[in-house]
Amino acid sequence: MPLLFLLTGVMALGYGSVLTLLADIRDRFGFEDAAVGLIAFAGFFTGFLSQVGLARYADRDYTAIMLRLGVAIAASGMLWMVFATELWQWVGARLLLGLGAGTVGPAVRRLVITRDPANVGANLGRQTAFDVGGFVLGPLVAAVFAELFGLRAPFLVLFGLYVATFATLTRLDLATEAATSSRRAVRTLLTRPAVQSALFASVAFFLTIGMFEALWSILLRDLGSQTWLIGLTLSLFTIPMVVFAPRGGRLAQQKGPINVVSVSIVVAAACTAVYGFGPLWMLIVVSGVHALADAYTMPGNQVAVALASPPDQLAAGQGMLGATGLAVAGIAALFGAAIYESFGRATVFTGTAVLMLVFVTLARWRFAVHVRTAPEAGLDPASRVEPA
Repeated sequence: MPLLFLLTGVMALGYGSVLTLLADIRDRFGFEDAAVGLIAFAGFFTGFLSQVGLARYADRDYTAIMLRLGVAIAASGMLWMVFATELWQWVGARLLLGLGAGTVGPAVRRLVITRDPANVGANLGRQTAFDVGGFVLGPLVAAVFAELFGLRAPFLVLFGLYVATFATLTRLDLATEAATSSRRAVRTLLTRPAVQSALFASVAFFLTIGMFEALWSILLRDLGSQTWLIGLTLSLFTIPMVVFAPRGGRLAQQKGPINVVSVSIVVAAACTAVYGFGPLWMLIVVSGVHALADAYTMPGNQVAVALASPPDQLAAGQGMLGATGLAVAGIAALFGAAIYESFGRATVFTGTAVLMLVFVTLARWRFAVHVRTAPEAGLDPASRVEPA
């Protein structure tokens, strides 16, 4: 299990590094804010396609292949960033990075869920902590190497790390028994009110993630921040998530994931609204509260889908959750950057907060339908998830 957590953290390093350097990429190559949003959107787009189209194969005994192939694709995208100069090249490299991460994610989560069914919430929370932990190191690595050796250095370092990870995976036994041969996993899952509830909650959560991906570094730069401060704020943002995510996963398993994420998303929406008006120091302070809320939302959403998915469609469910989030985040990044450029930060962040509240309300509604219609609502995950 620890190696699976480490793999999750390594994949997150790439996302954190690119996020930190978006403002530098914009300034160095003369891109518009909307073009930066396109770079961010590209990774979300291929991550969405891979999780929708490939996640089900982890339920069919292709887990090891998906993990190794995904890391190799991400490494090639990181190497391309070392040489990219034109916008289409940055977009292409980001496409590969998103494709690789989207291929790895559902396969890893299936292994985490099935290898210790009695502790689904805690283990998904620990995986979230490693995911966010990688995101903590990503900005620091990017900021330090960019300051010391130039913009290209962080991408070269991360390429080497991905190559080392691939070499490690080739020596591990990651095989699992095929759980299903269903070719309609996504459509079957979408008919379940509990799954619909989790997806609505995911939409609410990833709206703000997309805004962060495209706008956080630009917003702070426009308020006078230097690259090192942008990297520091991103790292500080993620510390509460590392510390509290395992606790958030356990609480979701004990109290019900939708109950937990309903509260945490409302708190995150309030913080998002503040980003549209507050000064720099207030944004940094409020982001800590936002991070604490996200520490409960991230594993809570994953636990919700794990409980709602049949035992033979666990990876498909996790892939659909990830794909939904990536699609929403990609759209938010693409349109958020354009709205920010045209109308300013108050419009984009206030609008995002309102949409978050709308979708968490929809999540509560579909969960209420699930409780009324499903007698198994609230079952212990250990009784519903088959060990690998």
